[in-house]
Amino acid sequence: MTTTQRNKLNLLYSQTPTGTPLTSVDLAARGVSADLAVHYVRAGWLTRLARGVFCRPNDPPTLHQSLAVLGRQIESLHVGGKSALEWHGVTHYLRLVPVLDLYGWGSARLPDWFTERFPARYHRKRLFEEQPDALLHVAPFDQGQKAPAVSSPERALLELLSEVGVRQPLQEARELAEGTYNLRADVLRELLLHCTSVKTVRLCLQLGREISLPWAAKLDPAQLPTGSKRAWVSRSADGLLVLKP
Repeated sequence: MTTTQRNKLNLLYSQTPTGTPLTSVDLAARGVSADLAVHYVRAGWLTRLARGVFCRPNDPPTLHQSLAVLGRQIESLHVGGKSALEWHGVTHYLRLVPVLDLYGWGSARLPDWFTERFPARYHRKRLFEEQPDALLHVAPFDQGQKAPAVSSPERALLELLSEVGVRQPLQEARELAEGTYNLRADVLRELLLHCTSVKTVRLCLQLGREISLPWAAKLDPAQLPTGSKRAWVSRSADGLLVLKP
């Protein structure tokens, strides 16, 4: 290996945090061409995860670093719904094989190199009136500068409820809602005001009242987008879901 190639490899290693997948774009930004990347792979100095994705040998991708890479490829990608509630400590029971719920703005497919290591499902969801570069109440987890974006507990609950009747059992949603005593009513009110799903708004208010959650008493249904005066009715595997305004 030439001195230049060795210097590029040393620089690559020193500038790459542990557990970080490297895309071809990342390598090119560090002066590593596609041909040189192939040479590094053949020599055992890089491990190929998939076409155009690599990592350092004996340094498998970590979840947070992998999400950072996907976040540059999938618009508005963030951890949401049930997974975000779990990350915030709201959980009914531990899943034997937890599936990571990821949300984004447009259609996308999670790459195999990611899902093989981290079982996940992607939701294309536009649940709120917002802009893709300014999502409501989505922020880096634990305020870390390079931490993955995660929904607040309030947004996560609404994302979860929006899936009821589709792929989210109502009973489990109810059990998870029982753990949301500490939700901030002002944040929930803002999200509900911008929510585009009448079903989600009504279900949130209904569960809040039924479980007697503190935040429910602070929300005025008359000021929220609950739709017409007709009942919202849907049939699913759980049976008939009837939500009154």
